[in-house]
Parts: sequence; structure tokens; C-alpha cells
Amino acid sequence: MNAIIRSTARCLRAGAAAVYLPVRAGARVWSASPPRRLLCAAADLQKDLGAMVKKDKVVVFMKGTPAQPMCGFSNAVVQILRMHGVDQYAAYNVLDDGELREGVKVFSNWPTIPQVYFSGEFVGGCDILLQMHQNGDLVEELKKLGIHSALLNAEKESK
Repeated sequence: MNAIIRSTARCLRAGAAAVYLPVRAGARVWSASPPRRLLCAAADLQKDLGAMVKKDKVVVFMKGTPAQPMCGFSNAVVQILRMHGVDQYAAYNVLDDGELREGVKVFSNWPTIPQVYFSGEFVGGCDILLQMHQNGDLVEELKKLGIHSALLNAEKESK
């Protein structure tokens, strides 16, 4: 029910009319009771996501928070960013909002969480970030963002 209220509020703030459509399940149409979907919410959410990923240099959609990741893949992304000294980034907990969780998958055309964005561009999930970390590409990508990787300092100190 909270998702419907949030969706309706999002539509009203955007000036759109809230239009509910029954969800079809096979040949049946569910009418009076949930599930229902809000027609304008999907378009507004995609627009909101576009703004969210551009707002900060690094954006992570994850399960849990950086202080308390709720899955191993989200934890791995947090640890990789931490190793590089990336402490300032926007993190959105998709477990707090089912609409956000599904919407970000549509937005990126990527089926899994976590998802990482650099300057509004989709980078990938945990596997991609780990590969970039291992082959050194992450240091270069962070440099493009104006972020100096802490691993470079550790490398200089060890010499």
C-alpha cells in the first residue's frame, strides 16, 4: 500500500493524473483488489532515476547501506570503493522501495543489484566493478571523475 501512496504522490507532484490500471494475470484481470499499477509512475520514476544518477559522481543502487550492506555483492562493491578511498558517493537502498528496485533494473537494462554509475553513466554490477578493480581500469575511471585512488598512495608508500 505504501508503494501506491508514494507513486500517487510522485504523480501529483509531477502534475500528472493518477491512472490505475488492473494488472492482468494470464487470461484473468484482477480488478477491485491489488495488485494494481500506477500508469504515470513508471515514466516519472525513469525520469527521477535519470536525475539521481547524474546528481553525484558515483552512485550505487544496493541492498542495504554502505554502513550495513544486506548482501555479499553489495558488500563487495562497498569494499572495492572503500579500498580506492571513495567515501563520498550516493547510495540508494533498493530494499526500502520495491518500485525503485524494479525501476532501476529497467532504467539500466541490467537485471541485478547492485548497480554502479559514474557521472550518470552505467558502469555495471559487482562483477564488472571487481573486474575493473583487478585489471586497473577502476583507477583510470576514477581519475576521469577527478577522484584519486587511495591504492595509488599505498603503491607509492610500499616502494
